Amino acid sequence: MKINLLDLVLNPKMLKAGQRILLSGTVYTARDAAHKRIIDMLDSGIAVPFNLKNVAIYYCGPSPAKPGAVIGACGPTTSSRMDIFTPRILKEGVKFLIGKGGRSESVVNSIKENSAVYLVATGGVAALLSKTVKKADLIAFEDLGPEAIYKLEVEGMPLIVAIDSDGGNVFKL
Repeated sequence: MKINLLDLVLNPKMLKAGQRILLSGTVYTARDAAHKRIIDMLDSGIAVPFNLKNVAIYYCGPSPAKPGAVIGACGPTTSSRMDIFTPRILKEGVKFLIGKGGRSESVVNSIKENSAVYLVATGGVAALLSKTVKKADLIAFEDLGPEAIYKLEVEGMPLIVAIDSDGGNVFKL
């Protein structure tokens, strides 16, 4: 099923655990170090470099682009590494998380409480996923190298709904 992120923002409940989708829209990359900085900024009252409301965060640290390419390989990283940051990020308005692997009960509960959705990408297909990226812009934390935050425009990114906004969870089926 082809899905545009703008449609999901209006109705995240349209997605159900186990559903396969082809996602299009704006996605922000952020891994461990970027999450820690975002939380530190929020705790200090400093503006975060992008609006967290109704966005998708992809747990990814893309490799450098080869000449003529938009981006290098950009596969998902293990999502549980972000579990300590996720409830706060969701409270700030993030609606969609993209990564791989299961999530803790506190994250599942936070997904339900915030009407969010957790999507998984298949690990090991970073080169294939990079082909869905039509534009990539470095927007924050350049000093973090591949863990910097990139704004990606994706088209037809193949994902599976792992945890839906009602708490349906493919890892618990």
